[in-house]
Amino acid sequence: MTSHPPLLSLDHQVRMFRVLSWSSCHSTTWLRLLSILWVGLSPCSSVHQHSHPHSIKIPGDITLGGLFPVHARGHAGVPCGEIKKEKGIHRLEAMMYALDQINSDPELLPNITLGARILDTCSRDTYALEQSLTFVQALIQKDTSDIRCSNGEQPIIRKPERVVGVIGASGSSVSIMVANVLRLFEIPQISYASTAPELSDNNRYDFFSRVVPPDSYQAQAMVDIVKALGWNYVSTLASEGNYGESGVDAFVQISREAGGLCIAQSLKIPREPKPGEFDKIIKRLMETPNARGVIIFAHEDDIKQVLEAAKKSNLTGQFKFVGSDSWGAKSSPILDQEEVAEGAVTILPKRASIDGFDQYFTTRSLENNRRNIWFAEFWEDDFRCKLTRPGIKIDPEKKKCTGEERISRDSHYEQEGKVQFVIDAVYAMAHALHNMHQDLCPGAMGVCDKMDPVEGRLLLSYIHSVNFNGSAGTAVLFNENGDAPGRYDIFQYQMTNTSNPGYRVIGQWTNNLRLNVEEMQWTGGSRQIPDSVCSFPCRSGERKKMVKGVPCCWHCELCDGYQFQADEFNCEMCPFDMRPTLNRTACRPTPIIKLEWHSPWAVIPLFLAILGILATLSVIITFIRFNDTPIVRAAGRELSYVLLTGIFLIYFITFLMIAEPGTVVCAFRRLLLGLGMCITYSAMLTKTNRIYRIFEQGKKSVTPPKFISPTSQLMITFILISVQVVGVFIWFGVMPPHTIVDYDEQRPPNPELARGILKCDIADLSLICCLSYSILLMVTCTVYAVKSRGVPETFNEAKPIGFTMYTTCIVWLAFVPIFFGTAQSTEKMFIQTTTLTVSMSLSASVSLGMLYIPKVYVIIFHPEQNVQKRKRSFKAVVQAATMSSRLSQKSISDKQNGETKIEPDRTQ
Repeated sequence: MTSHPPLLSLDHQVRMFRVLSWSSCHSTTWLRLLSILWVGLSPCSSVHQHSHPHSIKIPGDITLGGLFPVHARGHAGVPCGEIKKEKGIHRLEAMMYALDQINSDPELLPNITLGARILDTCSRDTYALEQSLTFVQALIQKDTSDIRCSNGEQPIIRKPERVVGVIGASGSSVSIMVANVLRLFEIPQISYASTAPELSDNNRYDFFSRVVPPDSYQAQAMVDIVKALGWNYVSTLASEGNYGESGVDAFVQISREAGGLCIAQSLKIPREPKPGEFDKIIKRLMETPNARGVIIFAHEDDIKQVLEAAKKSNLTGQFKFVGSDSWGAKSSPILDQEEVAEGAVTILPKRASIDGFDQYFTTRSLENNRRNIWFAEFWEDDFRCKLTRPGIKIDPEKKKCTGEERISRDSHYEQEGKVQFVIDAVYAMAHALHNMHQDLCPGAMGVCDKMDPVEGRLLLSYIHSVNFNGSAGTAVLFNENGDAPGRYDIFQYQMTNTSNPGYRVIGQWTNNLRLNVEEMQWTGGSRQIPDSVCSFPCRSGERKKMVKGVPCCWHCELCDGYQFQADEFNCEMCPFDMRPTLNRTACRPTPIIKLEWHSPWAVIPLFLAILGILATLSVIITFIRFNDTPIVRAAGRELSYVLLTGIFLIYFITFLMIAEPGTVVCAFRRLLLGLGMCITYSAMLTKTNRIYRIFEQGKKSVTPPKFISPTSQLMITFILISVQVVGVFIWFGVMPPHTIVDYDEQRPPNPELARGILKCDIADLSLICCLSYSILLMVTCTVYAVKSRGVPETFNEAKPIGFTMYTTCIVWLAFVPIFFGTAQSTEKMFIQTTTLTVSMSLSASVSLGMLYIPKVYVIIFHPEQNVQKRKRSFKAVVQAATMSSRLSQKSISDKQNGETKIEPDRTQ
């Protein structure tokens, strides 16, 4: 035997509602429900004295409940507003159509008639909760033994019909509120439109089932759509309540798990929006203008007002909406707002238009549809006319209804999208009752005792077990949570390039998305998918600097200097011998350069060196040609040839400094760089030292000083030169000559100008050390030249050597600031090489010009002066020089005295 659901005593029911009043967030609603239920239990109350004025009663052996939003939500304290033709009347008539079909089907529930009690929820959860008390009154045991009417008579109790299952509701918030009551009385409920993910909780809503998939599937489909469009930054908009908030929560949760999608703003539409509320919402959406995609889980009325506010703000085409199934393919939300809605992508559980319902509904009239108590109101609204009623005057401006109007002929008709699901919900309940009847009442005609009353929990198990082809030919079945499988059609509202503007199917979703992007159209018929991204992709060579807390937003920063883009988020420095490519996505070798022969930096030094070498060779050839002439002998042939060799090497080093660096070239650079100057100034120092010692010795004695012979002079010169040579060879041993590529010297801020310079491994300090000995010889030679300045020029070369050294010092003093002042220049190597070679060529030219060019001039152009003069002894030379020095000093003293005597006395 099957156990019957217990009839609950009044005290027990009151205790249950008291618990609900404390646990529910709508505590005031539950308390109000309690008071209504208490009044309803009174046998003498008007509720039992009259039939239900706001419900449809269809008699039958088994009664099903029905909840439909026949009217919109009212305002200013009024529970119900205007009639809803599509979501209300179409769906309600679908249930009555399904009942007619089932009752006329000999195979389904034979000899059993299904009846119905259909209520209006007025699109408000609290009102629907009050109305749903009708479904549970038959299950409450009433003890009337002590109850008397006001006249003292026994009450006449009308037994209410017992509702075994409920079809509905539409809105998720309404279904949740009603489900909390129905589960207490174990009444199964099948919804045709409620999609809130919360209703999948089998622990809280175990008696709730639905023939539409939950919003968790819908949210997944919408996430897939957003990603397919290439969007990663969208806003969400939800109607306050379970449907909107749960849908958005599911969308946010799935997008967070999937990654790559960020929510710019999550806005909520209040249940009772104040004037200007939708303008504020549009203003808030414009705070993040890059988030053009708006995910909207909202009721039909709210959608319409959002579109109106966007149009009012002149933002047509700014927002691209992705609407949930509450928008679907309905025309009412976009009526007169088509331009704003153009391009909107909407989703709707996969459906088909039921031809049988179209035939049924278009034949309804005031005469044949009196069972629908709201049909007359629908008739007036659909045909925009007014029916005559006794005692009520008709507005003369309103057209009078004739009753001869016909739906679809005299008014626009399009089957509402959820009609299929209403029919499937009724059939699911019928199949469950049919299977239950076959198991409990095999062979029985009509309802047997085992099904009177119908046990709710057993019926629920049969509901979860049904599997049949629904009105659209698709399978109707439920999972363990009472949810239907997810099957959606994807629509887009298109206006241009279509013969009939409206919704067009552009894809499907069944566990995965199939979207025909090429069939999509946007504002103005554009095929280009609009952007809805926080930040556009960075260009090549730019890294992403993420905005804290917003993973889809970033700033693009150029990898500057010598950095390249290592990955999406990081720039790294190229190796020292490389520079970034033009797009900064990789590194490339830095070009290697050297001082070329044709470079402007090399032309001038080479020109001076060639001239100097030619002049030096001319002097050497002249000296060799006239080697035994008095001028050549007087110049000191041995030291002159040594000195001219040094001058030649100074000119020759220019070619080594410009030649391509190599091990051999670098070795000769080290050797000859200081050797030429060392040879030159060693010879000069030896000469000036010899002259100085001779005349200093002559002041003291007539005996000539030591080491003044040509051989001695050569020995002294070679000893001085050997110091330089030994130092260079020690340098060779410590640091063998080699080449390097210097990438630091020409490394300007612009890497395109970066170059590696091939050069010898000679640092600035090494160069100075190499030349320092020659500079020391030059300074010492200058000191001796100064000391020997009083010697008569007819006897020696002291004065020409002195002028040579003075000029040379000036040249090298100018060299130092130029050489070291260009250390930070990108042309450092070229400037320093040119400066060094030019300075050396100038110093060599000064020596050659002051010491030997006059002699060559005399030898070639005045040979008569190149004759042997009378030889004098060393003593005579010294005495003559001494006398000449004294006479010169006396002449200067007399000149000064004479000038003193001539000066007139200006004091008189």
